[in-house]
Amino acid sequence: MPETLVYHNKAPALLPMYGRTLLPRQKQTDGDISIPDLSASLLGISTAGNNLKRYQRVCGFEARSHLPVTWPHVLAFPLHLKLLTEKNFPLPLLGLVHLRNTITQHRPIGTGENLDLKVSLGNTVKSNRGVEFDLITEARSAGRLVWEEASTTLFRQPDSDSKPSGKKAPPQLEHYPNTENLKAPESIGRQYARVSGDTNPIHMHALSARAFGFPRAIAHGMWTKAHALALLERQEGWKGGALSVSCQFKKPLLLPGTAQLNWQTGEKGWDYQVLNAKGDAPHLTGRIDWL
Repeated sequence: MPETLVYHNKAPALLPMYGRTLLPRQKQTDGDISIPDLSASLLGISTAGNNLKRYQRVCGFEARSHLPVTWPHVLAFPLHLKLLTEKNFPLPLLGLVHLRNTITQHRPIGTGENLDLKVSLGNTVKSNRGVEFDLITEARSAGRLVWEEASTTLFRQPDSDSKPSGKKAPPQLEHYPNTENLKAPESIGRQYARVSGDTNPIHMHALSARAFGFPRAIAHGMWTKAHALALLERQEGWKGGALSVSCQFKKPLLLPGTAQLNWQTGEKGWDYQVLNAKGDAPHLTGRIDWL
């Protein structure tokens, strides 16, 4: 049976969990990793409040009667962190890489509507890059599933038996007909951290980011996705409502930085990407499907 943690009305405190990230983990070797069957629930959490307003400002969403499609991800973040810092979770938090994110909104969620959230670990896959697994989040209102998410995460552990395939030519980058500039100020990592709780040092300051191999701090991937969606919501033809929005995180967006939001519209959905300032490399690529 899976181990389930249940919280009522209030999420677990983040500070003690971040403290646990500093504790040493048993070193992992090839073939040793097993992702435990863990889940955590937060019942009766309100979707409104001042933090929502701050989130809307930081990400660029206009205030509406319904929530930004990415907001439940932030509400569930303490549960994500709880599972990733449990004693029987075998991987170091600071060694994980966010690869992909897919959100399905079955209907718009009203601002102030109470939700029951559940997060679980699943879909573990061993590849030549390492171990991938999903943080699976479900949001229910009055017992009905209204929103769900899969965030795919990688723990790098190259397969010693795999042979290098040599450098591959990057896939041809397609450019879409619509483009809008996107600005990421130096402080956006700290601003997003204050509203999301995600204080990974690679996002906070250039000095702490350099300790992890980055020349400067980098934007949170989920800020980049949220800001792109906030801009797309304002475009002619945006349908909203029931939708699925997926993305793959590519090249980090260094702070401060500028980028290009590039997209094409369609009857069944929109393709979008966030490109670097020159427009020749992607920070993020994704797809929005109307359901």
